[in-house]
Amino acid sequence: MTRAFLGLGSNLGDREETLREAVATLGSTVRRVSGVYETEPVGGPAQGPYLNLVVELDTDLEPRQLLGLCQRLEAAAGRVRAERWGPRTLDVDILWIDGVESDAADLTVPHPRMWERAFVLAPLAELAPELVPPGWEDGATGRVHRVGVL
Repeated sequence: MTRAFLGLGSNLGDREETLREAVATLGSTVRRVSGVYETEPVGGPAQGPYLNLVVELDTDLEPRQLLGLCQRLEAAAGRVRAERWGPRTLDVDILWIDGVESDAADLTVPHPRMWERAFVLAPLAELAPELVPPGWEDGATGRVHRVGVL
C-alpha cells in the first residue's frame, strides 16, 4: 500500500454533501480526512467560495488508476468541464503519492501548483506537515479559513 493525498473542492450545489459523498465513496482506502476549509477561488471567472479538504489514502492503485478514480468521482458529482478554473460541483486532484514523480501531459505528481495554493496547503498541513514548506502562509495564494469537519 502507498500513501497518497487527494485534494477535493466544491463550489456548486450542496458543497458539504458533495464532499461527504466523495469521501464516503473512497471507502476503506481513507486513512484520514483534514478539516473543511472555505476558500476564495484562485483564477478563473467570478464565482462563489469553495469548500476544500485533503484526504490521505492507503492505496494499491497505480497513478493512472488513481487518476481514473478521481475522474469517476467528479463525474458522479455531475462535474462539467466547461471552463478552465470555472465553478464546479467537485474537483479531485492527486496532490502527492509517496515515491512517485510523473510529468505527463495528463498527470503531474506532485501536483504542479500545490505549493502555491493556500486551499491545498492548509488542509495538507493538518495531515502531513512534513510535506508543507515552512512559512507557506506568507507565500501561498488565496485566503482560507477552517469551517469544521465532515
